[in-house]
Amino acid sequence: MSDPYASRTAVHQQVADGFGTVRVLPLDPRADAGTVHRWVSEDRAVFWGMTGLTERQVAEIYAHMDTLTTHHAFLVVRDGDPVGLLQTYEPEADRVGDCYDVRPGDIGVHLLLAPAGPDGVRPGWTAGLVTAVAEYVLLGLDRRRIVVDPDVRNEKAIARFLKQGFRAGPVVVLPEIDLPDVYLPEKKAQLAFLDREILFPA
Repeated sequence: MSDPYASRTAVHQQVADGFGTVRVLPLDPRADAGTVHRWVSEDRAVFWGMTGLTERQVAEIYAHMDTLTTHHAFLVVRDGDPVGLLQTYEPEADRVGDCYDVRPGDIGVHLLLAPAGPDGVRPGWTAGLVTAVAEYVLLGLDRRRIVVDPDVRNEKAIARFLKQGFRAGPVVVLPEIDLPDVYLPEKKAQLAFLDREILFPA
């Protein structure tokens, strides 16, 4: 079967033994809106904050993000299949930057994995994708530390990050943002950090 994403230029590509070829593509707000909308509309993605939005609204959000220099969105593809939505951001340009001491080399990450298949079993799936994403963010972008801020109620995401080597930080309250182009409600979040040396020792 042909790869529908083959013509798109990846910012990162790697081949993981036993997992496949992972490519990180800049998100196309219009072309990828349908895929992203399906993912964020599921109950399991409630903490992503887009449940109930239309496909057009999702496209508009990512079209706006595409105009920013501090926030970026990517589609993660494995062997030609879309498997995750990655967002990166500069912590000092985000509300999380008001909640902890930002270090030089920090980068913020949001990661939404595609739904599992009918049997819900994907051995090694999360580890493979997190490693690929971390390699792009920490090595490809030459960053020292990843910060994530899952909702404190999202116990599965928090456990997943800790299992991958993240260190739990403080619980913080991210302030509400109400701007013409974006609205984010107040959020109680569990910060967690992953130092580059944990995955990629010097």
